Parts: sequence; C-alpha cells; structure tokens
Amino acid sequence: MKRFCLFLYLICLTGHLHSAEQADALYQSRLEELGRALFFDVNLSRDRKLSCASCHDPGRAFIDWRGSPAGLAASVGNDAVSLGDRSSPTLSYAAFIPQFHINTEGQYVGGMFWDGREPDLEGQAGGPFLNPIEMQMPDKAAVVSRIQEHDTLPYMFMETFGEDVFDDIDTAYLRMTQAIAAAERTVFFSPFDSKYDRYLQGTYEPSEEELLGMTLFFSEQFTNCNQCHQLNRFAESERETFSNYQYFNVATPVNKVLREANGLGVAHVDKGLLENPAVDDPAQAGKFKTPTLRNVAMTAPYMHNGVFEDLKTVMQFYNKFNLRGPASAVDPDTGEPWGEPEVPENIDLEKLEFGDALDEREIDALVAFMKMLTDLRYEHLVK
Repeated sequence: MKRFCLFLYLICLTGHLHSAEQADALYQSRLEELGRALFFDVNLSRDRKLSCASCHDPGRAFIDWRGSPAGLAASVGNDAVSLGDRSSPTLSYAAFIPQFHINTEGQYVGGMFWDGREPDLEGQAGGPFLNPIEMQMPDKAAVVSRIQEHDTLPYMFMETFGEDVFDDIDTAYLRMTQAIAAAERTVFFSPFDSKYDRYLQGTYEPSEEELLGMTLFFSEQFTNCNQCHQLNRFAESERETFSNYQYFNVATPVNKVLREANGLGVAHVDKGLLENPAVDDPAQAGKFKTPTLRNVAMTAPYMHNGVFEDLKTVMQFYNKFNLRGPASAVDPDTGEPWGEPEVPENIDLEKLEFGDALDEREIDALVAFMKMLTDLRYEHLVK
C-alpha cells in the first residue's frame, strides 16, 4: 500500500512539474509576442511616426536605415527634425551584453547604449520613448495611455501580467520594458547562423582569403583585433559575440558632417563613458563600449558617431597606429588627413599600437572574415 501511495505521489509531482513548466513556457511565449507587438508599434511615439523598429530595422541588422541630413550616422527623431549625436547601435546579439559593472581588474564593462548608461535590456527598452530627441513622449503615463487605447495591446497586457497591470503607471511601464526585452532575447535577434557559425559546425568551407582573415583576427601576435573583439577565452568558440564589452578611447575623430547637421558644432565634446551618470572618473573620458562584430558588414557607418563609411576604412584607421608612412596619413573616405581625436586624453595606445602593420592583402582578408559574421538572412545584402 505504501509503495502504491508513493507511486501516486510521484505521478502527481511529475504532473505538477510538467504543468509548471507548461505555464512558464506559455507566459514566456505571451511575453515575447507582446514584446514584438510593442517593438513595431509607432503609436508609442508622440506623433505616431516612430517605433523601436524605425531605428532598429530587422531588415537591416537592427540599425537605422532611414537616413538623415548626416546620412546614416545618427537617427532622426519623431519630429523628423531632431538629430542625435551618436549612431543607433545594432540590437543584434544585444541580449548577450552583460549588465553594467566594474570587473575585478577595475574596468567598466557592459551596459546598454554607447556609454552603458542603462544597465540592461529592460532599461534600454524604456529609454527612447521618453527621450526628447527620439520618440518624444512627455512621460510614462502618456506611453501607458497609448497602450491602453490600442485595439489589442491592453488585452495582451492583462493576459500576460494580470488584470490589475494598469492600476499603477510605473508597474505598467516596467512590464512594457520587460516584454520588449524578452523579444530582444529571442533567436530572431541572435540566430548564430552566419558563415562563421556554419564553419564551426562543419557545413561551410571558408575561402583562402576568409581563412587568412580568421587566422589574423585570432592571432595573439600579429593583430590587436581580439584584444577587444573576443569574448570567449578560446578562438573559434561557438556563440562568440566578438566583443568583450569593455570601454576604450581609440582616438575616434569628430564626425564634422553630423555635428553640422545636428547643430552641436565641432567644439562640442562627446565624453563617452564619462557621460554615464554612474561614472565620475575623468580617466574614462572619450571611451566607448566595444560593439559586437556580428553583422558588422551591415552596420555602416562605423564608430559611435558614424564617422567612417566603409569597413575597410576602419581597418586602415587602426592600421595607421602601426604603419608610419604616407599611406597611413590619409583617410580614404575623404582623401584628407585623418581627423584629430575628439578626446585626446586617455587614448589606449598600448592596444592600438600592438602588432605589426598590415598590408593591403591582410586588411582585405580581415574584412572578408568579418563579412563571414553576417547572419544568414542578410548575406544577400552584403557586397
């Protein structure tokens, strides 16, 4: 009899665990579905013209493809006039960015936006709605009101979070950010299906140029690429995001075209990490978070301010720190000398000057390797 009762107990316990797992899966599914709906909803901007997807277009590796008076260097806001001073970072693989923190070596790591001012995806998701340059909503209550006037969103909220979700504005706003963040953590944003991933799985054979680029990239002797753009300890690791998410001043020059378009002027100084309210150390001025190289062939223009139009130009810019000669002195995008660093202090010369100068063939090989990091659905868009 005791054995029979124990058997029944185990059956009930197993059924309960399965039911709990099913409930969790259902909740997660509803959360992600709600997040996707919010991500594409233009009604959550002041003039109902801008959605999250406007500045993070899924068809273009989650960057802003709309254009502005400064090209693609920065995003135009809801009013079609306001223009920021930094480019919209891709949301590709953003789910793997760690929360903003200081590591054991005293280095700032992670966080969202170029200066890490929001600690996580939820914080990032809630920022643009209230930003006076971006979606320009006056307050959280206005955003929640737009959600409530929608045909289906209120029911999705109550189905996911409970019928009392709108009783408190802050709670409803927080739930909105949680839903968007949940959508951003799905495989749609981070598929890991590039040629590089397929190479690791044995289903793609790289070209000689791609193999050379891969060898150079992971080299600990000849290049400095992996000092910032490698997360995992070992080369050729699966689910590598190609960023250590640390902050560096790499001597990026001012984007004069952008500064003219947004009216800030070249005298304005973007201090990068020092603009983060949680940071007050002057030694962090001019440092910006290392971006992922996933889909980098799709995310031009480059650097935090979009100052470089071409991926090869970025490689030539870094190469100038090792190559002392006429070729290193000229920006191929403009035909003029490289611009001076916007923040001349705190430049990480130890990393920038590491390794040997690269020749044209090696630069092209590194670019070829970085193109291998393009998600499958964008491969046809890469030149």
